Amino acid sequence: MHDRTPHSISDTERLNRLRLIRSDNVGPRTFISLLRHFGDAATALERLPDLARRGGATGAGGICSEADARAELAANANAGISLVTPDEAHYPPRLATIDDAPPLLGVRGALATLARPMIAIVGSRNASGAGLKFAGMLARDLGEAGFVVISGLARGIDGAAHRATVASGTVAVLAGGHDRIYPPEHADLLAALLEHGAGITEMPLGHTARARDFPRRNRLVSGAALGVVIVEAAHRSGSLITARMANEQGREVFAVPGSPIDPRAAGTNDLIKQGATLVTEAADIINAVQPIMERPLMLGAHEDDEPLDFATDASDRARIIDLLGPSPISLDDLIRMADVSPAVARAVLLELELAGRLERHGGGLVSLV
Repeated sequence: MHDRTPHSISDTERLNRLRLIRSDNVGPRTFISLLRHFGDAATALERLPDLARRGGATGAGGICSEADARAELAANANAGISLVTPDEAHYPPRLATIDDAPPLLGVRGALATLARPMIAIVGSRNASGAGLKFAGMLARDLGEAGFVVISGLARGIDGAAHRATVASGTVAVLAGGHDRIYPPEHADLLAALLEHGAGITEMPLGHTARARDFPRRNRLVSGAALGVVIVEAAHRSGSLITARMANEQGREVFAVPGSPIDPRAAGTNDLIKQGATLVTEAADIINAVQPIMERPLMLGAHEDDEPLDFATDASDRARIIDLLGPSPISLDDLIRMADVSPAVARAVLLELELAGRLERHGGGLVSLV
């Protein structure tokens, strides 16, 4: 583990990192592995075609061109958006510690807000009047206590939490690009909160949010926060996905109890049964996160810190691929059953991923596409 001291990167490295994360089949985890192994984005870009071929790619994988990356940087600058890396100031410090932190985050607004301690408030889109009122009260009290409220700009609870903290500072995490606000009726809310708060996204300009982008956004909401408060959530809701991600990221999970006969409270009441901290006022949250804030923020040991070994012999590669299938399997099981070193297994999985043949699931599970 090491301390997080922000520093800047060169314009060339920023350009190359943008090219790398915008290239086919390169997600945040793959990006981190490549950067750690090769030392810089330019070397990783050079090696991409060869690694994808080794993973079984037939055609040439699309590598983002320098011209496209320069155009994206210019468009961001024109829109007042900064693309920041996890090792720079204005990147939310807690977000930098998660395993799949976005390699580049598009940020705009009052950027100093992003360094302040954050509490996430999320919940039902079709919230009850009581739920909306309580979310607003809770958010306002947290804002007055010096916390920044972070949420997903969705209808319902998210919107109520943002509105209550426009003056004290709130962060909206977008599922699409900065120019593709969802829901569209929250464009004015986003514009209003930028004066004292910020908007952040890992998606490029022009990207319209699709269904799978919302869980991706949720990991940023929980990852940037000290803890996540679920105000109302039915049994199968996106807010419960955020709670699960918060758990995986080692964040505090708080839940507001509700009536046993209101389906909108079924998820939150379940969370309390499973050990989430029950919340009836802001003091419940503040008392729980105070000890965490007093600890120095360390960057955890990422699973991607571990080395890669691309000097794999064909029989090792074949054994690993034979063990993979459509059903997710854990990396530890794969290493044990294939009888290979972690460095070899990680390298083969990375090659498969770059070839578009591997899917990563929560909890460190992988499967073949």
